[in-house]
Amino acid sequence: MRKVKIVMLAVMLHLSTLLMACGTNTTTQETQKETPKVGATQEESPKPVKNPFSINVAISKFTTNAPLFIAMEKGFFKDENLDVTFKFLDSGQAINVAVASGSADVGAGGFSADLYNMISAGEKVVAVADKGREEKTYHYSAIVVREDDSEIKSIKDLKGKKIGLTSIGSANQYNIGMMLEKNGLNSKDVQWVSLNSVSGLLEALKGKNLDVIGLSEPNVSIAIKEGYGKVLAWVSDEISPQSAAIFFSSKFAGNEDASVRFLKAFIKGSRYYYDAVLAKKDGNFVKGSNYEEVIGIISKYSEQPKERITVFPYIDPDGKMNVEDIKEQINWYFKENYIKQMVDPKDFVNTELLEKTLKEMGE
Repeated sequence: MRKVKIVMLAVMLHLSTLLMACGTNTTTQETQKETPKVGATQEESPKPVKNPFSINVAISKFTTNAPLFIAMEKGFFKDENLDVTFKFLDSGQAINVAVASGSADVGAGGFSADLYNMISAGEKVVAVADKGREEKTYHYSAIVVREDDSEIKSIKDLKGKKIGLTSIGSANQYNIGMMLEKNGLNSKDVQWVSLNSVSGLLEALKGKNLDVIGLSEPNVSIAIKEGYGKVLAWVSDEISPQSAAIFFSSKFAGNEDASVRFLKAFIKGSRYYYDAVLAKKDGNFVKGSNYEEVIGIISKYSEQPKERITVFPYIDPDGKMNVEDIKEQINWYFKENYIKQMVDPKDFVNTELLEKTLKEMGE
């Protein structure tokens, strides 16, 4: 009996020792869990994981797409966990059609009569950010006349003249039409001639088959440099039209998370571009520290030699559009019978996504 008591006492002592050891270990673990590591900072906390998303972007190889080229090359899309693929197309109309059909999630396209007719026919695109507009002191598009034509000295002298365009209903036709009206003329005072290509316009001016054409850079500089053209008036000295935009498909625009992440990368690219080639000091352009890098990026994606990249379209560094001009465009095209019915900018312009983007970026 005494042996049994001794054994039981030994067992109880052993169990007590184990329980004390467990209690000590638990307390130590809890203490370690609650005590922050010496020198720990907020930056060491893991960042929220962004869901991967694949995006097809319909785009052309123009300088106006520099912010997108930069966002791709600098990894701004990757920073947002976006897998972006560029789909290169030859015209703004083809780009807008790709977005409307859903074959592209995003398009870098222009405003034109064709776009407004497409929207009025029920096609869905959403304009979300600036991708090129005329801004005072930033020269990009112009009315160009023959160097040896001394008769045309002002916009008022265009009455009765033939004006060459790449296409009827284009942004350049709207620009020139508005400039005519500002100077007391209207579109009926001139004859519009569509030549379907920039090369055709340059050859017509050079061969003296046309006295006046509408051009954008770098082709304005080409006509001047080769000695057969001169600028009658720069568009940005007369008016401030919204020329192009970033367009989302209706489906992609419905994905707010992916849309905002894409716009963040685009805005970073726009600001990088602005700092490199558009910044001014005392009214004069100042090359940014990243100037040569940006020229190299534009050259790579546009497939132009670096020495030809000397003129840069204005793109708002915060992506803000001139929505009032979009209304003016619709009114003008409808008045001139280039669009079949009026459309409301509220039906296809979305500024809320950009506002949310800028807010999240701390703007």
